[in-house]
Amino acid sequence: MMPYAQYLETAVRAARASATVLERHHNRRADLVIDHKGKNDLVSEADRQAEQAAMAILQQETQALGIIGEEFGGQAGAQATWYIDPLDGTTNYLHGLPHYAVSIGLVAKAGTVDPTGQTLKQDEPVLGVVYDIAGQEMFTAMHGVGAWLNGQRIGCTKTNQIGDALVATGIPMRNFSYLEQYLAALKDLVLNTRGIRRYGSAALDLCWVAAGRFDAYWEQGIQSWDVAAGTVIARQAGAVVLDPYDSNASWPAHGRVLASTPLLTDQLLGLILPHMQDAPGL
Repeated sequence: MMPYAQYLETAVRAARASATVLERHHNRRADLVIDHKGKNDLVSEADRQAEQAAMAILQQETQALGIIGEEFGGQAGAQATWYIDPLDGTTNYLHGLPHYAVSIGLVAKAGTVDPTGQTLKQDEPVLGVVYDIAGQEMFTAMHGVGAWLNGQRIGCTKTNQIGDALVATGIPMRNFSYLEQYLAALKDLVLNTRGIRRYGSAALDLCWVAAGRFDAYWEQGIQSWDVAAGTVIARQAGAVVLDPYDSNASWPAHGRVLASTPLLTDQLLGLILPHMQDAPGL
C-alpha cells in the first residue's frame, strides 16, 4: 500500500508553497506577464511559478508517482498521478477577487490498493488538497477515511428537495457551442431551486458542496486538474460526484461534473439532461 498519509502531508506542503508564490505576486498583479492560451483562458507568470513550486516538492518526495500540471503537463504514473492546478480561479486572482485556490489531487489507477486496504476497481481520486488562500481554508480528504476543513471533519447537507437547494454553476466561458442548451437548463434550475451562484473556481465549488455551503454544483468545459482534488473531498463528505453525461465514468475526468447531496442527484439530472442531450461536444 502507498503511504497515503505521508503523501497527503506532502500535498499540503506543496499547496502552501504554491500559495506563497501567489501571495508574493498578489500586490503586483498589474505587472504580471499574462498570456492567452485561448479565449478567456488566461495564464500568468504567477500560475507558472506556483506550479513549479508545488512540482518541486512532489517530485522530490513522491518520486514513484506521476505528475500532470495545468501549465507544464507531465506524465502519468504506473500506480497513481498527481493532478495540479496551481491557481484555480486565475481570472478572479487577476481582477483582485478573493476567490481562488491551489488544487492538488492524487488519482490512483484501477488495481491499486486504496487507503482502506481495498483494491480499486476503477481509476479514482484518492487524495485531495484544495487551499483557499484568501480565506485561509485548507480542505483535505483521503478516500475511505474522510474530508476535513482546517483539520475539522466536514459533511454535505441533507437537503432532499430541489426547491430548497442552493446550486453553484459555471457559465460557459471558452466553448460556446452548447450555450443555448446550457441557458435552457439554467433557466429550469433558476425556476426550481432556491438560488444559483457562480463564483469562478471549480475546486472551491466542490469543496463548498463538501462543507455544506452549496447543496449542489454543475459545470462542464473544465479540466481534470480542476476537479481531481475536489471530487474526493466532496465524496468523502458524503456527496455524489459524477459525470452527468457518462454513467460509466468513475470520476469526472473530462471536466463535466455534477456534485450534490445524494437525495438531490436524480432531481438535478431530471432538470439538466433533457436540455443537454443534443448539446455538441458532450
